[in-house]
Amino acid sequence: MRRTDPEGHGPVRFGPPDPEDGLPVLPELAAVLAAAASRAGAEPVGGGPALLDAACGYGDRRGLPAAPDRVAVAPGAPALLVALTAAIGGDVLVPRPCAAWWAPYARLLRRPAFHVPTPAESGGVPDPYALLETVRRLRAEGGDPRLLVLSVADDPTATVAPPELLHETLEAAVGEGLHLVSDETWRDTLHDPHGTVLLSPAEMLPERVTVVTDLLGALLPPGWPAAVARFPAGEEGNALHARVLDVLTALDARVASPVATAAVYALSEPEPVTTRVAATVRLHARLAAAAHRAVVAAGALSRPPRCGRHLYVDLTPLAPALTAHGVGDAQELEDFLTARLGMPAPGGHRFGDELEAPRVRLSTAPLMGDTPERRAECLHSPAPLELPRVRSALTHLTSVFDDLRDDARRWESPR
Repeated sequence: MRRTDPEGHGPVRFGPPDPEDGLPVLPELAAVLAAAASRAGAEPVGGGPALLDAACGYGDRRGLPAAPDRVAVAPGAPALLVALTAAIGGDVLVPRPCAAWWAPYARLLRRPAFHVPTPAESGGVPDPYALLETVRRLRAEGGDPRLLVLSVADDPTATVAPPELLHETLEAAVGEGLHLVSDETWRDTLHDPHGTVLLSPAEMLPERVTVVTDLLGALLPPGWPAAVARFPAGEEGNALHARVLDVLTALDARVASPVATAAVYALSEPEPVTTRVAATVRLHARLAAAAHRAVVAAGALSRPPRCGRHLYVDLTPLAPALTAHGVGDAQELEDFLTARLGMPAPGGHRFGDELEAPRVRLSTAPLMGDTPERRAECLHSPAPLELPRVRSALTHLTSVFDDLRDDARRWESPR
């Protein structure tokens, strides 16, 4: 089996950040943090009572009830995934592609990480037959697969896995004795929440799934790290919760008191927070749809974005143009498009895709402008796509991809 070892190509310390909303901090949230700024300490490991109660309430409203003794809070989802990987042990399975930060944490702990292909319709959840084949081949070669990390609302593909696929994959995973970690960071960013069915794996298999939610997805700025883990009920879940707390203690992974106060406010979802979240999702849905139209019209491939603040683009149909520009792999494509677009375009190899595959993730926040004032204007505008800065950015994106389409036609081999 091929492991997801570093490619040895490109800056080894580069890890593309999660797609940010790019907006000024919600004033009410900033006021809560400012009022707590004099608190110099940190929460207890795993979170204090108020933070745990707020996290439980957040889960209850999403059909994922849990008592405080089944919840842990840490300074960001990476700390939780490190602790879970260390506590569960064995080999780690992740989808191909997947969030850029998943596999490196397994390697950090010297745990083999293996990518499993996803089906054509969506990312984030492995194809069930490919999962079974991967697990059986690993065991035949002496491996010890124990943990599957997945995301129904996905980074990097911005897709939402259908419930029927999720059900088949969970059946396969449980049949092979795997524990599942469901990264639900992006579940509150559905572009069409009434037309998209999102089902948590924990609703299907509550005894085998740990849910991790990083609050940077919808509730907190990325520089205020806080994330919640919800553990299964029962003896196994209690033991896993205890082992995770041990690891978090060893890491001294505690949430700063001012950030915890802000997290309690955000998790409680008062009206200012819910209004901002809804407005932010609407804005990025419009930007993502416009960017998607531009890249598809130029001949690139991209699944329609259904969540988040990004889209995933496959430029294979434009390969003749890329070759003519000296672009032969995802790292070179990353460099080429980042320079041409004037915005980050991390290659698919950052997300576990093959280095040879010409794929990139594009984020929508850079399309709003480069100042807080311009971005705030986008948030409050009834027609953000008509604002001069946004219109100019989308026109530039369109022209870059249209130029590649035209170049590809010129360089195509005659038939």
